Amino acid sequence: MIVGITGASGVIYGITLLRALRESGVESHLVVSRAAEMTLGYETDFKAADLRALADRHYPAADVGAAIASGSFRCLGMAVVPCSVRSMSEIATGVTTSLLTRAADVTLKERRRLVLMVRESPLHLGHLRSMAALTEMGAVIAPPLPAFYPRPDSVQQIVDHSVGRILDLFGIDNQLAHRWRAG
Repeated sequence: MIVGITGASGVIYGITLLRALRESGVESHLVVSRAAEMTLGYETDFKAADLRALADRHYPAADVGAAIASGSFRCLGMAVVPCSVRSMSEIATGVTTSLLTRAADVTLKERRRLVLMVRESPLHLGHLRSMAALTEMGAVIAPPLPAFYPRPDSVQQIVDHSVGRILDLFGIDNQLAHRWRAG
């Protein structure tokens, strides 16, 4: 599975996804934007090398000739976690400027699952139109909205649940998402 991490706040979602993929035995291919590396430093004690070490393979954001930029690269799909509005907008228009957005564009072109954890609020009409266009192209827009029915005790539990729902979208078994049980 391809994992993209952009500069939007919430890099912990990407870290948690990479850890969960490793635990599930799913091979991960990581591409991180330059802005994400900056956000990583603001939001965590991780260094870029620590983040790359969580993936099975990693690629420089400028390497548009990497394997994940080709439709012949077979994978489950791609999750951009978190996804900035800028990256989302590039993917929506098909005018890509980095390996991250090119890989997402190829994922759509090949009719594979593309999940964008868009991390922005509030949204203006242009953002919503990009989301609608992406949905029409087959992408799944999955903002990290917290569920409170599991009564989380920590921010990490909220993050885990959102990442578990992303894994669900790819059919990957996990214990991160709390399952609703009525009654």
